[in-house]
Amino acid sequence: MQTCTIQSKSRNEFIDITSKIQEIVSASGIRNGTCALHVPHTTAAITVNEGADPSVQADILTFLATQVPDLGTSYRHREGNADAHIKSTLVGVSQILPVENGRVVLGTWQSIFFCEFDGPRTRRIHVQVLGDTKS
Repeated sequence: MQTCTIQSKSRNEFIDITSKIQEIVSASGIRNGTCALHVPHTTAAITVNEGADPSVQADILTFLATQVPDLGTSYRHREGNADAHIKSTLVGVSQILPVENGRVVLGTWQSIFFCEFDGPRTRRIHVQVLGDTKS
């Protein structure tokens, strides 16, 4: 397993980590198998979605903000980040992706995004690549 570090710049943002994950998969020597991604934080998440048009990420963040507004200490969780915990639960903290010929298999427009909901912070993503080293 490898861990990579991400530095977020905003309270809520999507960070494209596709190239970073592809580098880890390529360096692993695994030709065919799976890539498991896990975010060990309760106020962050990981998702696969449209990477070509940034307005998609903005739309998702707007939707989440509308459905789970930042109400500060109006939630029972009084740290002021309860909305971030809820958003993390809704989006999810892990993804399993196929690996073929030493690369993560993604659709034409798909990218892998780290989702920050309580930034800016320094975050980690655990990456485990499993499979065969032979073609």
